[in-house]
Amino acid sequence: MWSEEEIKEYLKERLSEKRYKHSLNVKITAIKLAEAYNGDVNKAALAGLIHDCAKYMSGNEILNLAGKNGIYVDEVSRLNPNLLHGNVAVVVAKKIMGIFDEDILSAIACHTTGKKNMNLLEKIIYIADYIEPARDFPGVEELRKKAFVDLDGAILDAFNNTIKVVINRGQLLHLNTIEGRNYLVFHSGEK
Repeated sequence: MWSEEEIKEYLKERLSEKRYKHSLNVKITAIKLAEAYNGDVNKAALAGLIHDCAKYMSGNEILNLAGKNGIYVDEVSRLNPNLLHGNVAVVVAKKIMGIFDEDILSAIACHTTGKKNMNLLEKIIYIADYIEPARDFPGVEELRKKAFVDLDGAILDAFNNTIKVVINRGQLLHLNTIEGRNYLVFHSGEK
C-alpha cells in the first residue's frame, strides 16, 4: 500500500489545487467525525483523502474504466458519468495505490450518491464530503453542527438538499440517493 505522501503526490498531480485542498479538508472532517462517533479514525482519514482521486477523469475515461472493471453503469450514470467517480476511485485505490480494505473502498464508492443502509464509515465520508470547511451554501453551518450530534439527521438533510438542487436544475436523480433518503426516513423512528 502506498504511503500517505505517495497518495498526496498522486492527488497533487491529478487534481486542481482547490480539489486537492478539498480532499485534505474531507480527511480532517472525517477524522473529527470518526472521533465523535467512535469510528475507525485511520480508515476515515484514508477514505477522506482519496475519495476524489478519480474526480477529474473525463466521462469517457470513467465509463471505460467502469466497463473494464465490472462496475454497473445505470442509465442515470451513463448520462452523467461523473456520478461514478467514486466507483472508479475504488479501481484507482486498488490497482494503483494498493488499498484493499473493503470498508474504505465501500465508503469511497458511495460518497457521491449515498445509498441505503450505509455503515458508519460510509456515512462519515458522505457527510464529511458535504460539510468540509470550504463548502459554502445556505444552511451548511447548521449542518456542520448537526453532523456531530445527529449523523443520520444530517445525512437526511444532505439527501433532501441534494434532491432539491438536482430537481431545480432539471437533472436526473440517482436511485441510490432516493433509496438512501427513503431508508433513513423509514428507519428514523427505530432509534
